[in-house]
Amino acid sequence: MLSFLRTAPYKGAVKKSQPTPGRPDIDAAVRGGDWTQAMDGEVVPARATLKQALYWSKIYTEILAMEEEVLRRIHQLMAAQSVEARREVELTNVPVISAQAERFRQRLAYWKARVLELDGLGSPRAAKALVKPRSKARV
Repeated sequence: MLSFLRTAPYKGAVKKSQPTPGRPDIDAAVRGGDWTQAMDGEVVPARATLKQALYWSKIYTEILAMEEEVLRRIHQLMAAQSVEARREVELTNVPVISAQAERFRQRLAYWKARVLELDGLGSPRAAKALVKPRSKARV
């Protein structure tokens, strides 16, 4: 695909997920794994002021640090588990938290790119290069 012809994902409107009646677990999984999903109250990065971009960068930095710590702790706990328990955690907990971490990593990249654009520290093209989906979340 010619990715340079594609508009940066953060330039467009941010979609809001529709709740699933009676299934907060499903809602959380959908929201947590969708890196285009903004947080409540979050503005579209392309329309944000420098103050807003710095604020959301800080928020996503905090959340990403927490998610990465949760993943580290899960891996520590898994070391003491039986093979069966460890496998179940690998199939259920780890993918969900990894997806959430990736979502926050991508959202943070949007906001860092916007800070660069607004602060004059980088060209819009260089800032957009920061926003690339990853195939696998880092731990």
